[in-house]
Amino acid sequence: MGSKVLIRGNNFIGTTAVTFNGVSATFRVVNVNFITATVPAAATTGPISITNLGGTTTITPGFTVR
Repeated sequence: MGSKVLIRGNNFIGTTAVTFNGVSATFRVVNVNFITATVPAAATTGPISITNLGGTTTITPGFTVR
């Protein structure tokens, strides 16, 4: 945990939340296509969700905690 990950996608400007299997993460929107997020200590294996004004998108199969 505590590792930084780079998430690639579209329309990230205005992102209000990033979660790892439901656990809130600290994040920074780099630009419209990239977010950096820090894996929270309580994260478990599961989907990554990103929320902005357009709604929530869930990335599956997601992230694996080892």
